[in-house]
Amino acid sequence: MRRLLSLLLLAFALPAFAGLFDARPSATLGGPLNNTADFLPVREAFQLSLTEATAERIELRFVAAEGYYLYRHRFDFAADGVTLGEPQLPAGEHKTDEYFGDVEVYYGVMDIVLPVDNPDERPFTLQVSYQGCADKGLCYPPETETLTIGAGSETASEERGGLSWRVIVLFFLAGLGLTFTPCVLPMLPILSGVVLRGQTGGLRSFLLSLAYVLPMAAGFAVLGALMGLFGAELNLQARMQSPWVLVPFALFFGLFALAMFGLFDLRLPRAISAPLDRLAGQTRGGSFTGAAVLGLLSSLLVSPCVTAPLAGALLYISASGDALGGGLQLFALGLGMGTPLVLFATGGGALLPRSGPWMIAVRNLFGVLLLAVAVWLLERVLPGPISLALWGALAAGSALFLGTLEFTAKTSRQKLAQLGGLMLLVYALAAWVGALQGASDPLRPLPAAGGSFSSVQPQGEGWYTITTPAELDAQLAAARNAAQPVLLDWYADWCISCKVIEREVLANPQIVPRLAGYRLLRFDVTASNAEQRALLDRYRLFGPPALLFFDGRAEELAEIRVVGEIDVAAFSSRLDRAETLIQEVR
Repeated sequence: MRRLLSLLLLAFALPAFAGLFDARPSATLGGPLNNTADFLPVREAFQLSLTEATAERIELRFVAAEGYYLYRHRFDFAADGVTLGEPQLPAGEHKTDEYFGDVEVYYGVMDIVLPVDNPDERPFTLQVSYQGCADKGLCYPPETETLTIGAGSETASEERGGLSWRVIVLFFLAGLGLTFTPCVLPMLPILSGVVLRGQTGGLRSFLLSLAYVLPMAAGFAVLGALMGLFGAELNLQARMQSPWVLVPFALFFGLFALAMFGLFDLRLPRAISAPLDRLAGQTRGGSFTGAAVLGLLSSLLVSPCVTAPLAGALLYISASGDALGGGLQLFALGLGMGTPLVLFATGGGALLPRSGPWMIAVRNLFGVLLLAVAVWLLERVLPGPISLALWGALAAGSALFLGTLEFTAKTSRQKLAQLGGLMLLVYALAAWVGALQGASDPLRPLPAAGGSFSSVQPQGEGWYTITTPAELDAQLAAARNAAQPVLLDWYADWCISCKVIEREVLANPQIVPRLAGYRLLRFDVTASNAEQRALLDRYRLFGPPALLFFDGRAEELAEIRVVGEIDVAAFSSRLDRAETLIQEVR
């Protein structure tokens, strides 16, 4: 049973968990030549949430990740069926650019107040348009998000701001799971003996158990709200892109996982826990007041088996910066932990499962999930192949835990667990092989086979400006027929870095002669229409500037693509690398 439970949760969840939060490694700690992964998707770089909506005003919050900023003059708001007033934006920071002049930008957290005339509080949709860039030189195309205000708006805003009902349900299930650990479930009869004085069943027992559970959950909610406020003040949601924040957080989650595996216990300091223990011992049971006091104290005197995941949840909430969401999430966690007590109070021990080895599996499962969170955090600062190797290591460790390499399985459950472990071990081997080949996607650990390079010397041509995918496909087809390499420059009028690269790199006297053998294409995405956005997605780009190299078969040399700003020396090295790759297949 121990292995079967872990099998069901790990075999299907572990590889998928790796892709739930698509994080990209940073160049600050190293990475491959392909620096596409140095940038976040636009809605991770700039996170929009609805914080308040009334008949007179709407409050919006943007959180820009560290190293990313939003333009003040690129904000635009539109609504159907209501009248919007002049948006109230805070003062930003000034940036001076030789192309755009003086502009005002926003880093970190910014709040926008939008007056609205909606006395009948009719539901409507709000379109929020914005544009931002990264300090490393990437400019995102203009982005528009739609929020539903009024009927159904709570769900939309909560999904954007982190207060998702799915997350709350997961916290409830986590609390329920934490209850079934070796050092918590045996406490339930003890607690019920104090609160209920051994009289289970009936309406009074049910109400007494609620009087115990609700204050306990409320205590957790206060902790969650405080951590949400704490995180908002420090802007951890934006700072979570910094290695100086991510690495310590990952280490914390690793330590919490070791505690779940039983290597050591996490407890409150004796100076704090001793007075609380005495107070709990002096509290009278059998009364609603006593039950409430015991419940509140239980949220502070949480069992060591719960401390590690609880601390991890607090770190998660502090990073979200959402006080309301943090309070509701930990309230759900407390309700999940208290549900077995209510069941016990209502129906006695017959409604509770018996303790056994399966409880160790629940505890170990939480340890594996905490390790998965640690790897997810490290993905943002480690090169993609190393992150993929870590996911493989986690899968391999889980496979060993399931007894994959043991040959003593006798029962059908043990054999099924070994089969699931074998699947995880195969995934781990694939992840390691893919990492050695430069792959980084945990959902597709093995990269596709690449084509060969052409040995034909290219003929030089001038720059072609194109604006549609059809034009690009036609140019690539012509280059393929001529066995001619291609240099594709992604450009936009609103992209400052594009102009810098065009003037200082592509027009540099050292570079121009070296481009003579390439078909030079400039794709203009200034319009940022649906077709152009789809093409950006096709090439896994977030926006300009970007420089892509194609060989004589019109196949991209993905490992040397350039995303963001680059100087002459670095671009010259890319050209050297391209020439070397072509020479190797001659």
